[in-house]
Amino acid sequence: MQSTDLHAFSPIHAVALRPKQNSEVAFGAVSASKSGLTTQEVRDKSLAGVKDRQANRETGGRMKGKVGIITGVGPVAGIGTAAARIYAREGASHLYLLDFQGEQLPQLAAELQQHYPTLKVTWTQGDAASDEHIQKIIKQAMEEEGRLDFFFANAGISIPKPKLKEGDDPAIAGLKGMAKGMSGTDAEDVFLAVKYASAALARVNPAKGKTIPGGSLVLTASVAGKLANAGPIPYSASKAAVISMAQTAAYELTGQNIRVNAICPGLIQTDMTKLAFDYARATGKEHRMGTLNPLLRQGLPHEVAELAVWLSSDESSYVNGQALSVDGGLTGSMPYIRAKM
Repeated sequence: MQSTDLHAFSPIHAVALRPKQNSEVAFGAVSASKSGLTTQEVRDKSLAGVKDRQANRETGGRMKGKVGIITGVGPVAGIGTAAARIYAREGASHLYLLDFQGEQLPQLAAELQQHYPTLKVTWTQGDAASDEHIQKIIKQAMEEEGRLDFFFANAGISIPKPKLKEGDDPAIAGLKGMAKGMSGTDAEDVFLAVKYASAALARVNPAKGKTIPGGSLVLTASVAGKLANAGPIPYSASKAAVISMAQTAAYELTGQNIRVNAICPGLIQTDMTKLAFDYARATGKEHRMGTLNPLLRQGLPHEVAELAVWLSSDESSYVNGQALSVDGGLTGSMPYIRAKM
């Protein structure tokens, strides 16, 4: 399973504080710009353009010769699957894929190797929050390739709001669920990735072309880990823990040339958010999904995955200890009030 923000400010559940309607910002039939297009037309054309550019990207070399591990690669329309395709496109040498469910991993591996014949793909069905499973896949990579260059810790779960019984206090119920959320996949898999992958990243192997220690740890967090109102307490707290680990680990690994960064997605259209999008479509509100950010749309998995690949590459060699949002500008401001019940 991949991690993404299921709760990121859908107008179905919240009301935005927006400026009064004028020709520049109004949503609907009013022109959104001097192009003469409505805001809805700009939104639709933007999404179509993003999809078209991704489909027609040429093979690159940002990850040439790199060996890496990606967790949370199960969902077909997930961030992890999109990342695997981009790492492959950018010339990775060997990808190790891990997912808790894993049903689609054989098909994904076959697809990648068909399109990129020089790429090696090894897939494993396992738990990213398992000490044993993480150690095993890292050990396998080191034994087979003699090096590790990046680890994309993307596995996670969406923690639902607790079911309340009559008379329960929502805040107390949320706090009671925090311990479970903090010890679950969203935070634990990241801790294990940092703990074990950092040692492998620090190893050199001149015979395999790695003469300088180091590499990149990329951790999937969420905008919910930065600011309130993007998810329930357990989910938000676990994502805040991921951000804190990225910042703290960057300093704990001082001098080893290992960079640690967190990615904070907003509302991304993935398998995990499928129910929300299906509901919006069924109620005629699909055009309103994601419209609380300045781009007035949801994100797509590869838009997050592109950042993960960039952070894994040498192009981001001076980026360390950061929590980077991929949210259409949502966390640039917090125009949010609770919906009237």
